[in-house]
Parts: sequence; C-alpha cells; structure tokens
Amino acid sequence: MSVDKPSQLMRSWQANADAWAKVVREQRVASRRLVTDAAVLEAIHQCTPTRVLDVGCGEGWLCRTLAAKGFEVLGVDASQPLISQARAADPHPQRYYEFGYDQLAEAGQGLGQFDVLVCNFALLDEDLLPSLKAMRTRATDGGYLLIQTLHPWQACANQPYVDGWRVEQFSDFGNEFTEPMPWFFRTLQSWLALLAEAGWQLQSLQEPKHPQQMQPASLLLLLRVRS
Repeated sequence: MSVDKPSQLMRSWQANADAWAKVVREQRVASRRLVTDAAVLEAIHQCTPTRVLDVGCGEGWLCRTLAAKGFEVLGVDASQPLISQARAADPHPQRYYEFGYDQLAEAGQGLGQFDVLVCNFALLDEDLLPSLKAMRTRATDGGYLLIQTLHPWQACANQPYVDGWRVEQFSDFGNEFTEPMPWFFRTLQSWLALLAEAGWQLQSLQEPKHPQQMQPASLLLLLRVRS
C-alpha cells in the first residue's frame, strides 16, 4: 500500500470538484437518484433533529435540501474547491466551512453541537479513528452519527473481501474526471469494530435496495456516543 494514498485522495477531490458538482446537480448517478439520496434524507428526518452537521458536505446538495426543509444545517469539507462550489450554489454561503474532519474538536468548536452529524459517502480514508473521535465532540447529549457508505458486499465486487485500498476511475463519466480517486474498502466487521473503538454505539443498520435489482445500494449506520 502506498503511503501517498491519502494525499492522492485529497488531490482527486481538488481536481474533480467541478466535474463532481456537475454530475451531482444533473443527477447522473443512478444509485443516488433512485435510492441513496432519499434514504439519507429519510434517516435524518426520523432522528427529528433541530441542528444537522454535514461532515464531508462536498458541493452542498444535502445542506441545501435540508435547509429548504427547515432544518438548521452547516457543512464542512476539507476540499477548498468543493466548498467554493457549495458556497456559490447557496444563498447562505456562510453555512460552509473548510477544514478536515479530524479538526472538528478544535477548529469546529465555534460551530457548536448538533443533534445529527451525517457522513454521506464521505468516509473514504484509511485512518478514520481521529475523525470519528472528533465528531463525538460536536454531538449533543443523545445526538446521532449517521453514516451512509458503499455496501461492502456490493463494493467488493470480484475482489477479495478484505480491507484495502481500491481505485475509482469514474469511467461512467467519460473524460470529465481528470484524477482517479483512491478509497479505502472496509468489510462490515471492520466498520463495526472501528466505530466501537471510536466510542460510537450502533443503534440501527439499514440496507437501502435498488428498486429494480433488489440489491443493496448502500449501508446506513445510525450511531450514538457510547455511554
């Protein structure tokens, strides 16, 4: 495994920010359009939050959607080009902040605390423990962490079912994406062990399914700080 994978991951989101914003806003990812966007919105709604923090907000679609539904929502992302995209598309650009997830304990103090922290396909790095621990500091007493990620059994495809780095080439979108994106694959067992180590307790697990294929389109994990 190359020790440079995390910097390659960040470089990908810097280089591909405009292309990603275009793809999301044109609803060109079928799984999002058919399944996962609605799944994460419904899961947030069921938590009945007042304040929501979108961790890894990207170009801001989830923040904009939640704000339109009346929630108080802020977004953070480590990619400056993505934050610029989010601010440009929102009449309230001040809701977006640029810093890494692991900085939520210190740099995020001014944000306050939230009833729900949501990571929607945003946890792609190998070393997530500092970030997951930092997120605990931004949760209200009894607050939730909601993670939507690739379903391990689907994302594994024909490769061995073991943790490790994979590469997304964005081949479905022609030449619009200029940098491949390394991302770290985790088995379900590894996800649950990591979250427990970070001090989060699983409340529920959902597997939103594609309406035609009836295969899991994602994995939705709802957690609370372990008492």
